[in-house]
Amino acid sequence: MTTRPDQRQSNDLRPIQITRHFTRHAHGSVLVCFGDTKVIVTATVEERVPRHIHVLREESTGWLTAEYAMLPGATNTRTQRDRQKISGRTAEIQRLIGRTLRASVDLTKVGSRTIHIDADVIQADGGTRVAAITGGYVALVDCLNKLVADGMLQALPPLNPIAAVSVGMVAGNAVLDLNYDEDSTAEVDANIVMNAEGQLIELQLSSERSPLTRAQLDSLVDLASEGIQKLFQAQQDALADTSGSQKSMELV
Repeated sequence: MTTRPDQRQSNDLRPIQITRHFTRHAHGSVLVCFGDTKVIVTATVEERVPRHIHVLREESTGWLTAEYAMLPGATNTRTQRDRQKISGRTAEIQRLIGRTLRASVDLTKVGSRTIHIDADVIQADGGTRVAAITGGYVALVDCLNKLVADGMLQALPPLNPIAAVSVGMVAGNAVLDLNYDEDSTAEVDANIVMNAEGQLIELQLSSERSPLTRAQLDSLVDLASEGIQKLFQAQQDALADTSGSQKSMELV
C-alpha cells in the first residue's frame, strides 16, 4: 500500500460524515463531508413535472432534476456566482447528479411531481460531485419518506442505492478518494458511480498527463468498488437512525 501526504493508504477514504435533517424546510437535507469537502444537499418537491416529460412519456411519471453550485467562499480564491449563465463545468456536474440519482428510484411511482436536488458546495477539497451524489441519495430517501408520512405517497417507491467516489493514478499509483492536491497532480482521474449490485451507473475518466492501460483501468474500477461499498454502509448507518433529530454518521 502507498502512503499518501495525509497519511492515508492508497485504498483509504477520507473521513466521511453524513448529517441528516441539516436544514428545516426541505423534504430531505444532508450535510455530507468527504474530508474537508463539505456539501449541503437538499431534496424538495414540486407538484408538477416539466412539460417535456408529458410530451416524451405516455405513462404518468415523476421527474428528478439537480442543480449544483460552488459558493463564493468554498475555495481559496473567491468563486464568482453563476448569475446570468452557468458555466460548462456546473452544467456538466448538475446533469451528472440528476442522471445518476434518477437511476436510483422508480419515478413512475412518485406521481406527477418533480424532485429537485440542490447541491451547494460550502467548502471544496476535491470530490465535490461524488460527495453530492452520495449525500444526495440520502436526501432523496428522506424526501420520499416524508411524502409517505404526509400521505402524498402510499408507499416508498422501489429504490436502488447509489454512491460515488473518485479514483486516480497519482505518481504512478492507483489511489482512492482524491483530495484537491492529489486531483490537481494526478496523471489520470476518474469519478465512478455504482449501484448496490456493483453495477456501473457512470464512469467519467480523463487522462491528464499519461495514457491508461486496460489493467490500470480495471484496478481503478476495483478500487472504486471497494470504496463505494464503504459509502453504502455510511448511507445505511445514517438512514438507520430514526430519532428525527439532527444526527451525523461518520465513517473514518
